[in-house]
Amino acid sequence: MAEPSEASRVYLRFKDVFGDPNAKRSRSRRRTGVDIGSSVPFGAGRDPRGLSDTIDSLTLQLGWNSPLAQSELLASWTLLAGEETSKHSTPAGIDDGVLTVQCESTAWATQLRMMRVEIMTHIAVKFPDAGIESIRFQGPNAPSWKKGPRSIPGRGPRDTYG
Repeated sequence: MAEPSEASRVYLRFKDVFGDPNAKRSRSRRRTGVDIGSSVPFGAGRDPRGLSDTIDSLTLQLGWNSPLAQSELLASWTLLAGEETSKHSTPAGIDDGVLTVQCESTAWATQLRMMRVEIMTHIAVKFPDAGIESIRFQGPNAPSWKKGPRSIPGRGPRDTYG
Protein backbone atom coordinates (compact mmCIF):
# COMPACT_ATOMS: atom_id res chain seq x y z
CA MET A 1 0.00 0.00 0.00
CA ALA A 2 1.26 3.48 -0.83
CA GLU A 3 2.41 5.79 1.90
CA PRO A 4 -0.11 8.64 2.66
CA SER A 5 0.73 12.11 1.39
CA GLU A 6 1.86 14.91 3.66
CA ALA A 7 -1.57 16.57 3.48
CA SER A 8 -3.20 13.32 4.58
CA ARG A 9 -0.79 12.95 7.48
CA VAL A 10 -1.50 16.53 8.63
CA TYR A 11 -5.26 15.92 8.39
CA LEU A 12 -5.02 12.70 10.40
CA ARG A 13 -2.85 14.39 13.01
CA PHE A 14 -5.36 17.24 13.41
CA LYS A 15 -8.16 14.70 13.57
CA ASP A 16 -6.39 12.92 16.44
CA VAL A 17 -5.65 16.15 18.30
CA PHE A 18 -8.90 18.05 17.77
CA GLY A 19 -11.31 15.21 17.02
CA ASP A 20 -13.38 14.48 13.96
CA PRO A 21 -15.40 17.59 12.99
CA ASN A 22 -18.12 15.42 11.42
CA ALA A 23 -18.56 13.12 14.39
CA LYS A 24 -20.99 14.03 17.15
CA ARG A 25 -19.41 14.30 20.52
CA SER A 26 -20.67 11.75 22.92
CA ARG A 27 -19.03 13.19 26.00
CA SER A 28 -18.93 16.80 26.94
CA ARG A 29 -16.28 18.34 29.07
CA ARG A 30 -17.20 18.81 32.63
CA ARG A 31 -16.13 21.98 34.27
CA THR A 32 -14.41 21.72 37.55
CA GLY A 33 -15.68 23.77 40.47
CA VAL A 34 -14.09 27.19 40.62
CA ASP A 35 -13.76 29.34 43.69
CA ILE A 36 -15.86 32.48 43.52
CA GLY A 37 -12.95 34.82 44.26
CA SER A 38 -10.49 33.27 41.82
CA SER A 39 -9.47 34.91 38.59
CA VAL A 40 -10.53 32.75 35.69
CA PRO A 41 -10.40 33.72 32.03
CA PHE A 42 -13.90 34.24 30.62
CA GLY A 43 -15.30 34.07 34.17
CA ALA A 44 -17.79 36.40 35.75
CA GLY A 45 -16.62 40.00 35.87
CA ARG A 46 -14.06 39.47 33.13
CA ASP A 47 -16.06 41.06 30.31
CA PRO A 48 -14.09 43.48 28.18
CA ARG A 49 -14.63 47.16 28.93
CA GLY A 50 -14.23 50.21 26.75
CA LEU A 51 -11.07 52.27 26.95
CA SER A 52 -12.93 55.37 28.15
CA ASP A 53 -14.51 53.39 31.01
CA THR A 54 -11.12 52.07 32.03
CA ILE A 55 -9.45 55.50 31.94
CA ASP A 56 -12.37 57.09 33.84
CA SER A 57 -12.14 54.50 36.61
CA LEU A 58 -8.34 54.85 36.73
CA THR A 59 -8.46 58.65 37.05
CA LEU A 60 -11.12 58.37 39.75
CA GLN A 61 -9.10 55.74 41.62
CA LEU A 62 -5.88 57.81 41.48
CA GLY A 63 -7.60 61.10 42.33
CA TRP A 64 -6.78 62.79 39.03
CA ASN A 65 -10.30 64.08 38.31
CA SER A 66 -9.72 67.59 39.64
CA PRO A 67 -6.35 68.27 37.91
CA LEU A 68 -7.66 66.87 34.62
CA ALA A 69 -10.84 68.97 34.84
CA GLN A 70 -8.75 72.07 35.64
CA SER A 71 -6.46 71.54 32.64
CA GLU A 72 -9.48 70.92 30.42
CA LEU A 73 -11.03 74.17 31.70
CA LEU A 74 -7.86 76.13 30.88
CA ALA A 75 -7.67 74.55 27.42
CA SER A 76 -11.31 75.33 26.57
CA TRP A 77 -11.35 78.96 27.73
CA THR A 78 -12.54 80.07 24.26
CA LEU A 79 -15.68 77.94 24.50
CA LEU A 80 -16.26 78.94 28.11
CA ALA A 81 -15.86 82.73 27.88
CA GLY A 82 -16.78 83.28 24.25
CA GLU A 83 -14.68 83.96 21.21
CA GLU A 84 -14.53 87.76 21.51
CA THR A 85 -13.79 87.70 25.24
CA SER A 86 -11.08 85.06 24.84
CA LYS A 87 -9.25 87.28 22.36
CA HIS A 88 -8.71 89.83 25.15
CA SER A 89 -8.15 87.49 28.11
CA THR A 90 -6.24 84.32 28.90
CA PRO A 91 -6.43 82.07 31.95
CA ALA A 92 -3.15 82.34 33.85
CA GLY A 93 -3.63 79.44 36.26
CA ILE A 94 -5.53 77.95 39.16
CA ASP A 95 -4.33 78.20 42.77
CA ASP A 96 -6.36 76.91 45.73
CA GLY A 97 -9.65 76.99 43.80
CA VAL A 98 -9.10 80.51 42.42
CA LEU A 99 -8.96 80.86 38.64
CA THR A 100 -6.72 83.78 37.66
CA VAL A 101 -7.45 85.41 34.31
CA GLN A 102 -5.01 87.87 32.76
CA CYS A 103 -6.80 90.59 30.77
CA GLU A 104 -5.45 92.76 27.98
CA SER A 105 -6.59 96.02 29.58
CA THR A 106 -8.20 97.27 32.77
CA ALA A 107 -11.40 97.89 30.80
CA TRP A 108 -11.59 94.20 29.88
CA ALA A 109 -10.82 93.20 33.47
CA THR A 110 -13.70 95.39 34.67
CA GLN A 111 -16.06 93.99 32.01
CA LEU A 112 -15.20 90.42 33.00
CA ARG A 113 -15.70 91.22 36.70
CA MET A 114 -19.27 92.19 35.81
CA MET A 115 -19.66 88.85 33.96
CA ARG A 116 -18.20 86.86 36.88
CA VAL A 117 -21.49 85.19 37.88
CA GLU A 118 -22.23 84.06 34.33
CA ILE A 119 -18.73 82.64 33.84
CA MET A 120 -18.83 80.88 37.23
CA THR A 121 -22.18 79.31 36.26
CA HIS A 122 -20.68 77.97 33.02
CA ILE A 123 -17.71 76.57 34.93
CA ALA A 124 -19.94 74.90 37.54
CA VAL A 125 -22.07 73.26 34.82
CA LYS A 126 -19.32 72.16 32.42
CA PHE A 127 -16.44 71.47 34.84
CA PRO A 128 -17.89 70.48 38.24
CA ASP A 129 -14.78 68.46 39.18
CA ALA A 130 -12.42 71.41 38.67
CA GLY A 131 -13.11 72.79 42.15
CA ILE A 132 -13.19 76.46 41.10
CA GLU A 133 -14.53 78.62 43.94
CA SER A 134 -13.85 82.10 42.55
CA ILE A 135 -12.28 83.99 39.67
CA ARG A 136 -9.75 86.81 39.86
CA PHE A 137 -9.42 89.10 36.83
CA GLN A 138 -6.16 91.00 36.50
CA GLY A 139 -5.41 93.92 34.25
CA PRO A 140 -2.02 94.47 32.65
CA ASN A 141 0.90 94.67 35.02
CA ALA A 142 1.72 98.17 36.21
CA PRO A 143 5.36 99.21 36.44
CA SER A 144 6.89 98.12 39.70
CA TRP A 145 9.72 99.48 41.76
CA LYS A 146 10.33 96.06 43.22
CA LYS A 147 13.58 94.59 41.92
CA GLY A 148 14.95 91.28 43.11
CA PRO A 149 13.75 88.85 45.75
CA ARG A 150 14.26 91.21 48.73
CA SER A 151 12.53 94.55 48.86
CA ILE A 152 10.99 96.98 51.30
CA PRO A 153 7.60 98.60 51.03
CA GLY A 154 7.60 101.91 49.22
CA ARG A 155 10.11 103.25 46.78
CA GLY A 156 13.04 103.02 49.17
CA PRO A 157 16.42 104.45 48.22
CA ARG A 158 15.29 105.31 44.68
CA ASP A 159 12.88 108.04 45.85
CA THR A 160 15.11 111.01 45.08
CA TYR A 161 15.32 112.33 41.57
CA GLY A 162 17.50 115.31 42.05
